[in-house]
Amino acid sequence: MTTLHFVERLRELTSGVDVVLSDIWGVVHNGLESFPEACEALHTYRSQGGTVILITNAPRPADSVQRQLRKLGVADETYDAIVSSGDLTRLYVADHPGRKMFWLGPERDNSIYRGLNAQLAPLEEADYIVCTGLYDDETESAEDYRGMMLKARERKLTLVCANPDIVVERGDRLIYCAGAIAELYRELGGEVIFYGKPHRPIYERAMALAGERQGHTIDRKRVLAIGDSVRTDLTGAREFGIDCLFVTRGIHSEEFEGLDQLDPASVMELFGHPPKALIRELKW
Repeated sequence: MTTLHFVERLRELTSGVDVVLSDIWGVVHNGLESFPEACEALHTYRSQGGTVILITNAPRPADSVQRQLRKLGVADETYDAIVSSGDLTRLYVADHPGRKMFWLGPERDNSIYRGLNAQLAPLEEADYIVCTGLYDDETESAEDYRGMMLKARERKLTLVCANPDIVVERGDRLIYCAGAIAELYRELGGEVIFYGKPHRPIYERAMALAGERQGHTIDRKRVLAIGDSVRTDLTGAREFGIDCLFVTRGIHSEEFEGLDQLDPASVMELFGHPPKALIRELKW
């Protein structure tokens, strides 16, 4: 199928859906403020018996993500649980006690190793790298790290990417994320382990939590993913075998001007395989 199906409201798709796996940044908030109608939509779906798991590439553990959501006015009742790429990265660090870690990222992400037996070390002495982002994502891009990544490749260090996103919204701007550095390192021939969307482990964890809430194993045919990124949300859902509702007001908003007028070839070029449906912004 190469045609696009547009909906105005989430409720048009929730018949027969037991679980929603919703992206956060770009769907629920933009980094500076929450989207009240999106929060209301997820809360209403939950009130009718559905389970909502927030699934995010945030390079921080779920409790840290929850604190940020509360600051932005997203009520705990909006969702059942949070799964973050930061949680999965922390499991990797915990599974490698005694090994020296070079941490690349802003100070605000230090929860990635807090409370774990992680030995921080400079790049020249490290056994592996954990990348949570750029030191200064307001002014830097991945290219500023090319020299560092060349040195890492020479030492054949594995880079663990705690956020596969390339860019994310911050207000009305796009800023670079850890995924941009990880992709550069991979292009240079370095080994990268990605945690988060579109990779399978984060979906498996989300489904396990949903199953606990529902009290039974979840049929993937009764799951709907919601997201705003072709590269992470749409690709991840498709490869995991679940439907996706694509939010067009997010990071790809400029590309989606006149989307309803695209011919089949253009649809395939933009999406590969189209999502189950598209929505401008999440509403009930």
